[in-house]
Amino acid sequence: MKHAPYHLPTKQDTITSPHPNSWRLASLLQASTRTQSRPRGRAIHAVIITSGLKPRAHLLNLLIAFYCSTEDLKCAHHVFDRMPQRDVVARTTLLAAHARSGALAVAHQIFDEMPTRDAVAYNAMISAYGHHGEFREALSLFRAMLEQGKPRPDGFTFTAALSACAGLEDQNLSSQVHCLALKAGLAHVTSVSNALISVYVKSGELGLASKMFTELLKRDEITWTTMITGFVRIGDLEGARRVFEVMRDRFDVAWNAMIAGYAQHGLCMEALDLFRDMFGKDIMLDEFTYTSLLSACANIGLVRTGMEAHAYIVHREAEISLPVWNAIISLYAKCGRMEVAMRVFDAMREKDLVSWNAVVSGYATLGMITEAREIFEKMIERNELTWTVMISGSAQHGQGEEGLRLFNRMRHEDSRPCDFAFAGALTACASLGTLRHGAQLHAQLIQLGLDASVSAGNALMTMYARCGAVESAERAFRVMPTPDAVSWNAMIAALGQHGRGSEAIMLFERMLVAGYKPDRVTFLTVLSSCSHSGLVNEGCKYFDLMDRAYGIKPGPDHYARLVDLLGRAGRLQEAKQTVETMPFYPDACIWEALLAGCRNHGDMELGLMAAERLFELRPRHDGTYVLLSNMYASIGKWEGVAKVRKTMKDMGVKKEPGCSWIEVDNQVHVFLVDDTVHPYVHEVYALLEKLGVSMKKLGYIPDTRFVLHDVGLEQKEYGLSTHSEKLAVGFGLLKLPKGSEIRVLKNLRICGDCHTAMKFMSKVVEREIIVRDGKRFHHFKHGECSCRDYW
Repeated sequence: MKHAPYHLPTKQDTITSPHPNSWRLASLLQASTRTQSRPRGRAIHAVIITSGLKPRAHLLNLLIAFYCSTEDLKCAHHVFDRMPQRDVVARTTLLAAHARSGALAVAHQIFDEMPTRDAVAYNAMISAYGHHGEFREALSLFRAMLEQGKPRPDGFTFTAALSACAGLEDQNLSSQVHCLALKAGLAHVTSVSNALISVYVKSGELGLASKMFTELLKRDEITWTTMITGFVRIGDLEGARRVFEVMRDRFDVAWNAMIAGYAQHGLCMEALDLFRDMFGKDIMLDEFTYTSLLSACANIGLVRTGMEAHAYIVHREAEISLPVWNAIISLYAKCGRMEVAMRVFDAMREKDLVSWNAVVSGYATLGMITEAREIFEKMIERNELTWTVMISGSAQHGQGEEGLRLFNRMRHEDSRPCDFAFAGALTACASLGTLRHGAQLHAQLIQLGLDASVSAGNALMTMYARCGAVESAERAFRVMPTPDAVSWNAMIAALGQHGRGSEAIMLFERMLVAGYKPDRVTFLTVLSSCSHSGLVNEGCKYFDLMDRAYGIKPGPDHYARLVDLLGRAGRLQEAKQTVETMPFYPDACIWEALLAGCRNHGDMELGLMAAERLFELRPRHDGTYVLLSNMYASIGKWEGVAKVRKTMKDMGVKKEPGCSWIEVDNQVHVFLVDDTVHPYVHEVYALLEKLGVSMKKLGYIPDTRFVLHDVGLEQKEYGLSTHSEKLAVGFGLLKLPKGSEIRVLKNLRICGDCHTAMKFMSKVVEREIIVRDGKRFHHFKHGECSCRDYW
């Protein structure tokens, strides 16, 4: 092997003698190793060669150690190969260097060739295997060392072996090694104790870890940090804080672990308070402190505090690490300040995938899908998170078709979707009502072995429920291996939306028996279920239980559900009293619920009052005008209808047009009221006219109260026949196989006449018709509806 080029000594090397002594050269080499000064060390090697000095083993070992410290293993081998006698120090130094670099095969070859092996050599190999995830090989070597009886394992050996046990998560092996350490009298060596505590922490044995921690006479930074992170990992922040409070030394790593624990578990104000204490005590801040601080600010929307932290970091740090820059971008993105996030992003000299994902996620979360897509298309590299953010963001912000296109593109580009990507695609299917596509995704989930995922299972259940297949949603719920609170909430909501309120309440009671604690979302779903099924007494009972039994203060959304519950049942004075006595000013949703109740039961006076409040809060919202207009039309006050329409025109408010859609042959067909554009619309009108004759024979009478124009009876009946949901059902009857269910989705609430007509239609055609409107599901079968005309 040829010599690598060497630098000649310089004046700074202070090697003036043509024949420097070995002691001087050894001292200089040790200094070069400590500072990892490659030019200086190579210059010293050059002096050794040119001076004619015949170095002894000590100097050559130092030379090997220098090259290993600078990761120049080629030159280290060059020196090693030319040594007249290679001692255990040289072999162990070279072995350890190869082990650190991941060249385990080379390291083991050197280990096998050693005539005698000391504990240092064994420790280097065991540690190397453990560090690179080869835990069984590490323990096999440890076992061989014990069997040979020589050399005897020391504290470093047991530390490395215990780390391997922790990697395998084998509690039995850990206990055996613990016993061996006790027999060897090394269990109370700090490094061994730390390893034992780490093993018990990782296996969830916090009791054993705490016992060892308490019995330790000497604790170092690793001891404290391991215990604190152990409690943090299982979510016991109080336990972590108890350990932290008795820590006397100012270990910055322990402080960072505590702050990060608070931030990760949503206790962001506690994280900020602890940071202030850390700052006041002059404990060193580093990138881990900064990222946790910025994360806490981002999670609770404290953009001003985050900006102050940003300014402090820029002012204090000469070099800011990439993770900190990424945390700064995430802060502004999560707080909705994308213009600032993009300025930081554009100014960064170095960016990684985390940086790109942060801005894509920021735009997608805000519903700015076009901007997110622009960044997405510029990315050279993408990972599962990138795809998932785009798919889910599109699905959740009304671009379900775009979400599905991205999911299919992800598959086409040979990127294997994770369970979260599937969840996003299933959410898109739910919003579009594409049951067949959702069922195909279900099959793919099973094929890829992802069907046990909680996130995918919850999305699957929601997809089936929102596509009208509530029985399939129930099956998906029943087979979930580990449902969480979200799963229970979703299933309760599904049953409630499909008019099965009593079953929803039974499921809620099962949830309590199973040990799940209800949250505010649970009570929203329970109250909605009671409202849709007319279970007034039950709904009032659960509303009272929220605070009394579970300490959950009802919010405006809960009160809106309660008002809706009372209003649907015609108990309008109780609903009014609820609005007047609630502990905060009623918002638009509450007044809208009251107005809807007045519309259903014809209370014009109270309805006008609710409408006035809504006009104050949301003067340009079309729903208020429509409800008020419907009230006037239902009692024949056409001058009131005309007045409402004029106000809408003057205010520039446009009514959202009613539309319905149905999936046929993997394609979604959309129909508008009075549709003349769809290619099959004339055939649909002909079919509906024919059906109308049969329906009238069974007793169907068009309910002209739902025509909002003062026109003749014939025109009113024709206007009713052109509603979008009827057209979508007619198209389904034309194109779907005989006997199959008709599933239609509608953007607005189904009108009373269409509801009656669907009941008669289901009887005439002898098929189940499922309609999802803006509020709930209606299952029409054998001339009846699942809502029992309570909607």
